[in-house]
Amino acid sequence: MSQVDGDPISFFQAMSRAQMLQFPHKRSSMVSLDSIRKDPRWRDPNLSEVITMLSHPMDPVKSNAAAYLQHLCYENDRIKQDVRQLKGVPVLVGLLDHPKAEVHRKACGALRNISYGKDHHNKVAIKNCDGIPALVRLLRKSSNMEVTELVTGTLWNLSSHEPLKMMVINHGLQTLTDEVIIPHSGWRRDLTEHSRPQETEWTTVFKNTSGCLRNVSSDGAEARQRLRECEGLVDALLHALQSAVANKETDNKSVENCVCILRNLSYHVHKEVPGAERFQEPVANQVPRSGSGGKKKNEADCFGGKKPKGWRNGPGDKKYGTLDLPKRTQPTKGLELLYQPEVVRLYLSLLTRSQNHNTLEAAAGALQNLAAGHWAWSSYIRATVRKEKGLPVLVELLRSDGDKVVRAVAIALRNLAIDRRNKDLIGSYAMRDLVSNLPSGQQRPAKNLEGDTVVAILNTIHEIISDSPENARGLIQGHGIQKLVAINKTSQSVRETKAASHVLQTVWAYKDLRNSLYKGGWNKSHFKSTTSGIPKKTKSGKAAYDDITLPLMEKNQACFLSFEHKMTFVYCILSVFPTDGYSTVEQSDRVGDGLLQVSNTVHMSSLLYLRSGVFQW
Repeated sequence: MSQVDGDPISFFQAMSRAQMLQFPHKRSSMVSLDSIRKDPRWRDPNLSEVITMLSHPMDPVKSNAAAYLQHLCYENDRIKQDVRQLKGVPVLVGLLDHPKAEVHRKACGALRNISYGKDHHNKVAIKNCDGIPALVRLLRKSSNMEVTELVTGTLWNLSSHEPLKMMVINHGLQTLTDEVIIPHSGWRRDLTEHSRPQETEWTTVFKNTSGCLRNVSSDGAEARQRLRECEGLVDALLHALQSAVANKETDNKSVENCVCILRNLSYHVHKEVPGAERFQEPVANQVPRSGSGGKKKNEADCFGGKKPKGWRNGPGDKKYGTLDLPKRTQPTKGLELLYQPEVVRLYLSLLTRSQNHNTLEAAAGALQNLAAGHWAWSSYIRATVRKEKGLPVLVELLRSDGDKVVRAVAIALRNLAIDRRNKDLIGSYAMRDLVSNLPSGQQRPAKNLEGDTVVAILNTIHEIISDSPENARGLIQGHGIQKLVAINKTSQSVRETKAASHVLQTVWAYKDLRNSLYKGGWNKSHFKSTTSGIPKKTKSGKAAYDDITLPLMEKNQACFLSFEHKMTFVYCILSVFPTDGYSTVEQSDRVGDGLLQVSNTVHMSSLLYLRSGVFQW
């Protein structure tokens, strides 16, 4: 330290010279690197030259060229386009079958980055050179976790493009199920003493694969049926969700993906599953008319209190109250698990424990789908939700600050209200929460719900008060008429005014309630429709709001991974308010976590390798 005090600069210079003399190889390597950087004969290879190197006879050159491409394509749409135009995609796809792990791993990494983004031309280019079958082959043969992550991430990206979804199903559905979903879920096909169900492994591979299947499950009836019939898929997804609930891991992305898949597969299940016609029931049996039987006193309801005033027992109550399910000759498995009453408890557990709005929306959407339709299983589902104390859970979620959660829950309650007992309970306990979510004309509530959610709430209120004067009275007492009249007169949305008008006309039709309405300052003019009652026509001549498609965009970014997806929730909003219920299916264009950033070390080593022996001028 005394030497430093004298001349610190000279001291550190001397120390540096001593280290260079002691380690001459370090000195020479630094000089060599410096000369490479300064020598005008050396330069970075251009993109065309890098793509040419993908076909070099030496495997290290191929792998480093692919790694360099992966780095260049990270969040650079122009480079991706150039790679496609320079015919680099077919070469990269060809390298997926290369026997050397380092080569096909780097090639897959490059394809994963190239396939990410809104430019679907890159995805189509991969498809046109049989990239999807090649990726599936690599998934089958590779046991390397990094390779598996890259393959499934690339497939997740490709599945976001609508025309490629069925191709992913045709080439990869069973492989993705057998190689990833089943083993990572912990479910086992043959349960023996030595093969017990295990805990779910929430890996990146499972997340990628479930995200891919979530995308393709939204591709229509054929896609849904293929996934329902895929051996082991429904079983494994349900087991994964049960594991998540048991271990309180309900908020991760994989759980969200699994619930969304099951929600999509439950869409139109009452119409699409084989033999569904055997369980269809007459419409009249679904909602028994009020006053067909006497009241039972002091019987507790699912909210923990006494039956609400106006409780009525109909001819169907005895049957659905006892849940007299069809006898099972063998254990239920596969697609039949989708609509068994036992699944209600799982969805209710997710609704109770999850904080993820997408998961909440999907779980409510699954119940919404299962409660739709006039078939025996829908009746069992509606009764099971009541008996499992599920109605209070749904009513509580009407207070959520998530727009899509409120929307899905409202429509689920509308379908559940087809059951007479549910209708009375929902009318007694949910009316105030439904009304509180309504705007006062042009003034939106604090949560600022979207118009489609407001229409869904209005439709639910209409279902609850239909054939139920007691529920209509509850609407009046809950100060709902003020909001309905304001919407009917001042809303800029034709759909909102039409839905509000339907509710007002239904209330006015109950003559016994008019005295209460008059006392409140209302008269017949307030209940008149301000619309023509004819759905607005589109250019195609179809009603503009028969089937509403709502695009919802959500973007998240993590340290090295980017997520981008567009989610579309489809549900029917019909002017005639059909009694078979609404169903929902997600039309999800999700670009997976497809950008795996290449570290600076990998980038520099690849570039220095290319510089060191290939391009000397």
